[in-house]
Amino acid sequence: MKRTPKPVFFIVTLLILALTYTSLFGVYTQYGDRQDTIIRGASNIRTGIDISGGVEVTFAPEEDVVDATDDQITSMKEVIVRRMIANNITDYEAYTDFDNDQVIIRFPWKKGESDFDAAAAIEELGKTAMLEFYLDTSSSSEKPAKDKLVLNGEQVASAKAGFDQNDSTPLVMLEMNDKGKKAFADATEKQYKLNGNGKNNTYTISIWLDDDCISNPSVSAHITDGVATISGGFADYSEASELANLINSGALPFDIRATNTRTVAATLGAESLNIMVLAGIIAFVLIAIFMIVYYRLPGVVAVICLLGQVAGSIAAVSGYFGFINSFTLTLPGIAGIILSIGMGVDANIITSERIKEQIRMGKTIDGAIQNGCKESFSAIFDGNITVIIVSIVLMGVFGPPDSFFATILKPILSFFPVSTSGAVYAFGYTLLVGIVFNFIMGVTCSRLMLKSVSRFKFLRKPWLLGGNRA
Repeated sequence: MKRTPKPVFFIVTLLILALTYTSLFGVYTQYGDRQDTIIRGASNIRTGIDISGGVEVTFAPEEDVVDATDDQITSMKEVIVRRMIANNITDYEAYTDFDNDQVIIRFPWKKGESDFDAAAAIEELGKTAMLEFYLDTSSSSEKPAKDKLVLNGEQVASAKAGFDQNDSTPLVMLEMNDKGKKAFADATEKQYKLNGNGKNNTYTISIWLDDDCISNPSVSAHITDGVATISGGFADYSEASELANLINSGALPFDIRATNTRTVAATLGAESLNIMVLAGIIAFVLIAIFMIVYYRLPGVVAVICLLGQVAGSIAAVSGYFGFINSFTLTLPGIAGIILSIGMGVDANIITSERIKEQIRMGKTIDGAIQNGCKESFSAIFDGNITVIIVSIVLMGVFGPPDSFFATILKPILSFFPVSTSGAVYAFGYTLLVGIVFNFIMGVTCSRLMLKSVSRFKFLRKPWLLGGNRA
């Protein structure tokens, strides 16, 4: 067995303890009355409506709008929901009231927010989306760039989902108003010529909603009447309908206002959350005692790594890592963390049992650890990979349709209707990050630490690994 240096145990332990402390308490700087956050801690986690309550906002067109169409109201809802998910506000409820031309949104309080301002809600979620069309001079296979603005939402009359009359494939029918026909004709003429009069599909006109590219269709014709179709990239009608709604949301002929606001009481409450945290601490202590008493040295290592797994899961929710945005913590999200911790305990128990078996078979300390880790890996890997697959499916099915997991699962999801559910998405997310940290802590770090600490002479005793005391 390749020997692991003795200092590895202490280095990994210190790193885990540092992660635990900073993920729980954060790192802040104080300048007079101003406090700046360097590293976000558990206190910065935004909790869902079920835990801390929230607000209900009714959005409607401005007062001078007499009668908005059902498509326009649906588009209002689409863009607001899109922005909530983009801000990782997964615990939301969204309803449309076509009779009264309203969209009702319920979402949780921000962390530390004690009062509600309707203007702040509109700033975060509302405001009419900015729709823009850009000429792209790069290849359509590359990431589209905002090269030259040619149109905006004010020049778009409508977008509707439909089917091609020839092969019944879904498409989006796009129509410009009188202001946009000339600009769209000039843009398509330029790209059509660059494409060799339609002989290739290199040059495109990308469509952007706020800062997101929602479509990047190639130009295969010079369009002079302001009527175009977007086709060829939709798995089913729901995808075409979603794109049409997004385009319409940026082409709304009116501004959005908040007509009514009210607070929503928590179904669980902050006090219940504190009780859950206390119960979790007690459960962790009991698990730690069991692991140490029953598995001895491997149990000590397992407890340290479980602490790292918990800290990593909290960090992935709070926004601790710069490349992962903060997440709304809901009851299903807490359930995902608990389930992943259970998987972590299971992984450490499997390894400890295999090591114990090797010791009782008469293997040396080094041989028992090496063989025990090797024989337990396949069982741990299979179990965790299965849970990861389930997590990815949950996030793909119940998350935003343009998310990474929804994209890679598109061939499968095309057979099912779009079903966005923030609560299920949150469960899948916390379960996934928990299992990832189980691989990091419970598989990688625990084995390095065990191989390292077993090199100390006073710890090289078979009974510390599960054998009988001499």
